[in-house]
This record gives sequence, C-alpha cells and structure tokens, in this order.
Amino acid sequence: MTSSFSSWDYLVFALYAVLILGVGLWVSRDKKGHQKNAEDYFLASKSLPWWAIGASLIAANISAEQFIGMSGSGFAVGLAIASYEWMAALTLLIVGKYFLPIFIEKGLYTIPEFVEKRFSTTLKTILALFWIALYVFVNLASVLYLGSLAMETIMGIPMIYSIIGLALFAAAYSLYGGLSAVAWTDVIQVVFLILGGLVTTYLALNTVSGGEGVMAGMQTVFENVPEKFAMILDKSNPEYKNLPGLGVLVGGLWVANLYYWGFNQYIIQRTLAAKSLRESQKGILLAACLKLIIPLIVVIPGIAAYVMVNDPEILAGLGDAAVTNLPSLEQADKAYPWLLQFLPVGLKGLAFAALAAAIVSSLASMLNSTSTIFTMDIYRQYINKDASDKKTVNVGRLSAAVALIIASIMAPLLGGIDQAFQFIQEYTGIVSPGILAVFLLGLFWKKTTNKAAITGALVSIPIAMYFKVAPKGWSSSSLFVDVPFLDQMGYTLLLTMLIIVLASLSQNKGQDDAKGIPLSKSLFKTSPTFNIGSFAVLLVLAVLYAMFWK
Repeated sequence: MTSSFSSWDYLVFALYAVLILGVGLWVSRDKKGHQKNAEDYFLASKSLPWWAIGASLIAANISAEQFIGMSGSGFAVGLAIASYEWMAALTLLIVGKYFLPIFIEKGLYTIPEFVEKRFSTTLKTILALFWIALYVFVNLASVLYLGSLAMETIMGIPMIYSIIGLALFAAAYSLYGGLSAVAWTDVIQVVFLILGGLVTTYLALNTVSGGEGVMAGMQTVFENVPEKFAMILDKSNPEYKNLPGLGVLVGGLWVANLYYWGFNQYIIQRTLAAKSLRESQKGILLAACLKLIIPLIVVIPGIAAYVMVNDPEILAGLGDAAVTNLPSLEQADKAYPWLLQFLPVGLKGLAFAALAAAIVSSLASMLNSTSTIFTMDIYRQYINKDASDKKTVNVGRLSAAVALIIASIMAPLLGGIDQAFQFIQEYTGIVSPGILAVFLLGLFWKKTTNKAAITGALVSIPIAMYFKVAPKGWSSSSLFVDVPFLDQMGYTLLLTMLIIVLASLSQNKGQDDAKGIPLSKSLFKTSPTFNIGSFAVLLVLAVLYAMFWK
C-alpha cells in the first residue's frame, strides 16, 4: 500500500530514531582510561538500578510478537490471550523470590553457566546450543519478520528492505555497547512503547464509540462481542486448542512462563546485572506491575479492530483506506498495522515509534544474549579458554553480527504464518519443558544427578514431538493423542521430571547429589516493599479474573 505518513509523522519517527541511537552510542563509549571488559559488555558492569531493570525487562519482552501477534490473537480469540501477560506478572514474583537469590549468589553471567556449576559442562553445552538455535531461528527471525510486515503494511516499504533496516538499527548500538547500551535505551523505549500503545488503544475505542471516548468504546466493544471477553474458553470454542480452558491456569502456561521469565538468557540477564539482589527484586516487581497494563495496549486494540471490521457503518466512516489490507480471522496479524493507518498526523509517527521501539529493543536484547551464551559458554569453553577481555568482547560483537545475518535470511521464510504469537509459543514449547524440568529439579531437589538431567533434557524432545505430530493426522491411531499445545507442554514437563527423578534415585540410591544446592529460609527472605507490592499485584489479578472469567 502507499504510505499515508505525513512529514510530521516522519519527523516524530526520525526524532525517536536519533534519540535512541544517540543515547545508545553515548552509553557505549569507552570511558576515559577504561576499555570495556567482559563484565562491562555482558553485564553492564553490574550497575543497573531497579527502575532500569524493570523497564528493560518489559522492553525486551514486548516486541512485534506482542504488538502484531498478540493483537492478532485478540482479533481472533479475544481477551483470553491476555493470560500470557497477566500470568507473567505472577510468574515474575515467583522468579524474584525463589530463583534470583540463587542465581545472584552464584555470580552468574549466563543461565548455562548455572547448569555447569550444578551439573556438568556437557549439559551446559547441550543447553547452550539449544538456546542459540532457538534465539536465531525462532525468536530473532520471527521478530524481524513481524516487524518488517508492519513496516510494509503501514509505510509501504518492501519486506526485504524493512528487515535490513531493523537489523541495522538494532545492531548500530547493541553490538558495540553491549548490555549497558541495550538496558539504558530500553528505559526510553518503554516510554515510547507504552505511550504509543495507549494512543492506538484510545483511537480504536474512540472510533468504535463514535467519538464518545474510551469508556464508551469499551462498553460498545463488550456489548457487541461479549464472547471475546471470556478468559477461560470452553471446548466448543474453536480457539480452545490454543488456550485450553482451565488448563491455561493450572497447566502448560506455567511451563511457558516459568521457562521464559526464569531461565531465558535475554530476560534474566538484566536481573543478573543489578547492583544488588534487593535492587533486582524491586526491578522484577516493577515489571510485574507493568505487565498488568500490557493487555490494554496489545489485546484490546485487536478486539476493537474486530468490531470495526464487522461493522459496515464504522468502515464506511473510515473512508477508502479502511478496505485496504483488511484483517480477517485467517489474517488476524494484520489487525494492528491496519489500525495505525487511521491515527491523526503526528500521532501515527508516535505509534509507529512505539512499534519500532518494541521491535528494536527485543532484537538488541536477543542479540546481546545470543552473543553472551556463544562467547562465554562455547568460545571460552572450547575455542580459547585464555581469551583476553578485549578478545572476548570482540568475539561477542562478531557472534551477534553473524546471528543477525542468519536471522535476517530466515525471516522472509516465515511469511504466511497465522497468529505469529501462537507460532512462537508452540515451537518454543518443544524445548522449554525439558529445560524447565532440569532447572526446577536442579534448583530445589538435591538428589538430582547430572546423568539424569542430561537424559531428561534429551528425552524431552522426542516426548514433545510425540504430542506435536498427533494433530498432523496421526491421532486416528491409538498410539497418538490430540491435545492442545499448552497441555502438551504440561505433559512433557511432568513426564520429563518423572524420568529425571527415577534416573536420579536409581543412580544415587536416594542419596543427595554432591552438587545439590543447600537452601535456607534466609536465602528467600524479601523486603517489605517487595512483599506489599506482590500482594497488590495478586489482588489486582484476582479482580481481573473474577471480572472476565467467562
């Protein structure tokens, strides 16, 4: 389509780009007399304050897969997809109280490094390779694809040029500056992300209500499509396969969230870079609070777009542009880019800056973490154990560049996927249950052995694939079952944990493993601020689910 951007929109977007690049490069500079060492580059000199950690966690997490993919799922499914965000708030509190104290006490650079200290170098390498492949071929590629899809839809820029532009923008400051540049620019990115997102939500709801405001818009949307506000889907709903009712709250979504927020390098790396454990926990609490409002800016616009598309009167009032790139249930991911074209002059540039902020901050985070794992867990382990700080940092930059090039080649191949957010969750879900089983038992069960953990990690893949192939046409055989993918993840986790437990008991005859982690109540003691804030988050979650249960 032809770009409907005005010169003011381009100016707003250009100012955003200059601000991000300027701050990123300023933070990246080598301070006088001090060249970046590994801790500076990969852990921001362990100097991040709580508010930077909280903002950076959200900026790293919210990307095109949320703005484009989750809005698309809001269009197709409704508010039920918000469980990913609201349950994440609860998961963050668990990570802050029970996981972070152990990780920070051990002074980690990477999550695979914890695996080496608790289990072995062999298992660390297996998981490091898992993560590198997942980041490059699924996460980085999908964010580039969705981001370029948005730019093509909104600005008319061909996809290949959009991919190259986004990749270069993220690389411009993150490759040179490392985590410090990523984290500090994320603070700015979050402001754009939330403000721009709220502008789009306001426009969508105001349009639906005929110009009568946000609250009237919410009322109109709820009255027109009450079925889109059911948080717990029943089996008659065609989207049950993606969000299987109560199984979301008590099953596989816990696997997805605990793995993502607790053991995902590009997320947890920010918390490892904190000034202290207390500072890190306050950052986690801030992120949990922000998570509560994310559905307002990524899910509600998708539901509003569904109402607009299905109301001929609203479409007629929007003019000829309304029928261009019209979203549908088959092409739900067009919903958010379609909405942006109706924003007023100037605000369109702000909303697009928000989308770009989400994309670029996630790309930068994933690149930094991919290079951290490769450099610290592969390069320094097997290629050059005595690498200097300068050499280590340079290898980190080079490996990030290579990962970005591969992901840019892969991105166009993802064209045609529907509900990209679900695609990412589904394919990450093949690997995540086995990794989560290894970590949970490694952290909290002293009898877990290295051999049992390796066995569990490797066996979890065929277990996950057993469940995954069933929907492809083999479920008619009594050997296979057809269950929603979140349930698949839950079953894979439980079976993997059972295998690890049995193998550990068989190997050590019920004795504690020599590398088992000693735990104490004092280790998990949290501040009054964290406790009160956590209670407030839980209270809000209870109210939200009570309001939108069915």
